[in-house]
Amino acid sequence: MGSLDGRVAIVTGAGRGIGREHALLFAAEGAQVVVNDVDGDEAAAVVEEIEAAGGRAVGNDDDIASWDGGARLVEAAVTTFGDLHVLVNNAGFLRDRALVNMTEAEWDDVVRVHLKGHFAPTRFAASYWRERSKQGHEPRASVINTSSTSGLIGNAGQSNYGAAKAGVAAFTVILAQELAHYGVRVNALAPAARTRLTEATPGLSDVVQPPSDAGFDVWDPANVAPVAAYLATADAPETGRVYYVQGGQVRLFEGWTMTATIEQPGRWTVEGLRAAMPALQPSGR
Repeated sequence: MGSLDGRVAIVTGAGRGIGREHALLFAAEGAQVVVNDVDGDEAAAVVEEIEAAGGRAVGNDDDIASWDGGARLVEAAVTTFGDLHVLVNNAGFLRDRALVNMTEAEWDDVVRVHLKGHFAPTRFAASYWRERSKQGHEPRASVINTSSTSGLIGNAGQSNYGAAKAGVAAFTVILAQELAHYGVRVNALAPAARTRLTEATPGLSDVVQPPSDAGFDVWDPANVAPVAAYLATADAPETGRVYYVQGGQVRLFEGWTMTATIEQPGRWTVEGLRAAMPALQPSGR
């Protein structure tokens, strides 16, 4: 018995990297998987690997950042496997550049793939689950988004990517509130793993390489998949959460939090703020 027996899952960007590991583990745990990747050949290779191990999967190369592509992706799961329980929004890429050198296309492309690429599939999956709920079925569904420390903490040279990933975290928290009524949980992962994205990130290409000895590879993308699989189970209670995952470590992120305060009975003056604002300096600075 697998922890995902009877579950139908979509994984976007599943041709390589973290998405591939999600798809393989989900299938090994008993899920039927729609393997989405714009590179249809890579998606097909993952499907073959799943089927060779005795699992069930189908490939899909729809553009998940397009309205029609999001609709077709959800339809593929329902048509092929008869239902949908899990959506893993994972697809993405980088166009790193300092803001003063960034082109309009580099901004638009990254925001489109990461942010709209979460919105479009989730929009149609949520509509499907709402209808199931109205028909008296309990979806017990799960959406697992992919955020990043670049958006939650910040990383120079990634204003486009970071802005999109911060948006994904907000999208996660808001949808958890909206979709709870339909029996849908929504969480996000901020993974630290070796992928084409991290290997292309300045300063990370050497750091993320496998260890030279037989030690534990904390950057192995397969380390992230068990957390996604747990959140995809029918009875996991978590929702509205964002988790950092690297190696064997899982950490809970907390969103923007109001901390230190300055206050007076009336409106501030500029000079009054000049004297008072140092009290709002972040701790440790």
